[in-house]
Amino acid sequence: MTFLDKIIEEKKKELSVFKGKVKELGVGKNISPVRNFLSPFKKKGTCIIAEIKQASPSRGRICDNFNPVDIARIYEENGACALSVLTEKKFFMGDLSFIADIKKETALPVLRKDFIIDKTQIRQSRLAGADAILLIARILSKEELKDFVSLTFEEGMTPLVEVHDERDIEKALFSNAGLIGINNRDLETFKTDIGISLRLRQLIPDDRVVISESGIRQRRDIETLSEAGFKGFLIGESLMMEEGDGIGKKLKGLLALDTC
Repeated sequence: MTFLDKIIEEKKKELSVFKGKVKELGVGKNISPVRNFLSPFKKKGTCIIAEIKQASPSRGRICDNFNPVDIARIYEENGACALSVLTEKKFFMGDLSFIADIKKETALPVLRKDFIIDKTQIRQSRLAGADAILLIARILSKEELKDFVSLTFEEGMTPLVEVHDERDIEKALFSNAGLIGINNRDLETFKTDIGISLRLRQLIPDDRVVISESGIRQRRDIETLSEAGFKGFLIGESLMMEEGDGIGKKLKGLLALDTC
């Protein structure tokens, strides 16, 4: 089985328990207002969605001194335009509660990054405080993706539809997604190559906001992708592998800000 196969199997087990409690969703819950996830992409300059994750299937634990709220503050203080929060538990050591904790302490919009395969997860995301959610075209049918995009809009959130190849792009365009992310990571091997973004970008109409995800490690990568028409960049491991003040310095370097 590939990494993706294992993750989806685990997600199905998790959902079998969760769906039995779906009637309890939102009872007596104070939900934080939705923040506009698209507005940062309309501003000039480099827009980085900085990711908060403790581990990955390919690397294991990435960050030993992991405090999601502290990391979110560092990202905000050093120029991130939005946050991506891994909430998958087994393989990424995430938790849905991270979102509410982070939103109490920062003003940035927050993306829930997980493996959404069921409609109930969309409502769950809004109740957790998410402003946007990741929808992976590879793991959904064409019709499911369109339905999930519509439901996400109904909940007031922004769907970020993630694509990996030409077939995924066809699904994304059919779904009427306005925000599309090209993932440079192969979902089977988990290896990265920004050449995937450069190849696929030309297949997406200019009326969509297109971002590049994964494998972006230096300012030169961002400059190359910006020239190809990318409006934003989702960056995780190259930031999370830094320690302490190094996270902020790395982010400033990627943004080409003064790091002195």
